[in-house]
Amino acid sequence: MNKIALAVAIIGGINWGLIGLFRFDLVAWIFGGSAAVGSRIVYGLVGLAALWCIGLLFRPQEHVA
Repeated sequence: MNKIALAVAIIGGINWGLIGLFRFDLVAWIFGGSAAVGSRIVYGLVGLAALWCIGLLFRPQEHVA
């Protein structure tokens, strides 16, 4: 679950980078606008993934032998 959340958060970060640099919202472009149901689902998943990743910051590191 951690890797999935991290991957989704990275995708969201890349999308925000595109918005900031080029004024291009890839998610909205794919789903037909930022108010489209598909876009809202992706935005919601990115938000949930980011919240999950916040928890990763405060967990003790696991050492793999």
